[in-house]
Amino acid sequence: MDIVIKLLQFFLCFTVIVGLHEFGHYIMARIFGIRVEKFFIFFDPWFSLFKFKHKETVYGLGWLPLGGYVQIGGMIDESMDKSQIEGPVRPDDFRAKPAWQRFLVMVAGVVMNLLTAIVIYCAVCFTWGDSYLANEDVKWGYDFNEAAEELGFVDGDKLLSINGEKVENVALIMNSLLLTDGDCTVEVERDGQTMELVLKMEDMIQMRREEGYKGFLTPHIPFIVDSVSFASAAAFQRGDRVVSADGLAANDLASVRQYIADAAGSDVRLTVEREGNLVEVVVPVNEEGVMGITLQNPLTFRTREYTLWESIPAGLKRAGTTIADYWEQLKLIVKPETKMYEELGGFIAIGSIFAPEWNWLDFWLKTAFLSIILAVMNILPIPALDGGHALFTFWEMVTGRKVSDKVLEAAQYIGLGILIVLLVYANGNDIYRFFIK
Repeated sequence: MDIVIKLLQFFLCFTVIVGLHEFGHYIMARIFGIRVEKFFIFFDPWFSLFKFKHKETVYGLGWLPLGGYVQIGGMIDESMDKSQIEGPVRPDDFRAKPAWQRFLVMVAGVVMNLLTAIVIYCAVCFTWGDSYLANEDVKWGYDFNEAAEELGFVDGDKLLSINGEKVENVALIMNSLLLTDGDCTVEVERDGQTMELVLKMEDMIQMRREEGYKGFLTPHIPFIVDSVSFASAAAFQRGDRVVSADGLAANDLASVRQYIADAAGSDVRLTVEREGNLVEVVVPVNEEGVMGITLQNPLTFRTREYTLWESIPAGLKRAGTTIADYWEQLKLIVKPETKMYEELGGFIAIGSIFAPEWNWLDFWLKTAFLSIILAVMNILPIPALDGGHALFTFWEMVTGRKVSDKVLEAAQYIGLGILIVLLVYANGNDIYRFFIK
């Protein structure tokens, strides 16, 4: 069932972002009186579920739910249909229109994807607000995995700033660490003292290649008593924080719970911190591994709520931050020395980011993120992509000279070749990562 839910989210997401992308091209072409020969929701290889023709446009629903497409008259697109430029030029041909109109038609899909992301982020802020774990609320610092310890972090470190910027949102810490172009300086508080860690670029690259970012840091959650429900646990007082068990270091929630479970049917000797003093308590554990206490939740999420008008700048800011972060990641990928191109993923990697259970908040956040990725990737100046078409048109606008059809055709073939190589490589990475590695 998990895989079915992931697939449903994947197909719905792509239908939304690709369909709206193509709708951007469609609506801008119609504004300028350019002929649109086809506009399909979903793809229709070999057959369509239904279609109808209105004036000169065929509208239809395909059977392959991976977005949609629009075919603009008088233009060579990725279908490489040369019949579009054969014969006399019609007044409603794409090629008959001024360069500035063709440029706007080409960038309209990207603009639509950016607007889609902004609208989603604004709606999310208005509907759900912004819920996050504040760094200052992680009072007991963080626990780190082996990769983080090799970089110099120690369990209990509190993060103060990264490259001079104060750490506020725990969820954004890894972005700040990974999306740095050069060495990274981290200020931490350790045992009451402030110190700096300099994370070398090459060490960060190696950590990332080995996927050391998985579980890199987690907020330290202490074992703190809230109330007592068994008389046998009366030795505890509200606010007691376990710091060790039978002399062994066990001061986090998971390790203390495991220790108690292993001691089922016997007594446990725990050292707790109580009002600044260390106190030893001995408490029996029943056969089910229960002492009879309830625990405090020391980590609480903050929620910022927005009015309708407040959600607009908040959504714009969130979209801008996402674009900037993704652009930084692209810059790292194209640098050969980082070898970040090894992280490229295809459809399996994209589908895997969706949650195994349906959650509308998570779905819309993923959809907004992928809409931004689609916009950024499409505006890249690669022939066969919108950015490639826009680049040739912009050249015409600047120089007044139109690029010949033969050059455009050759560029399309080159661009398609690049895209096919990228698709094969990215999806090959998926196969290796998920089924072989």
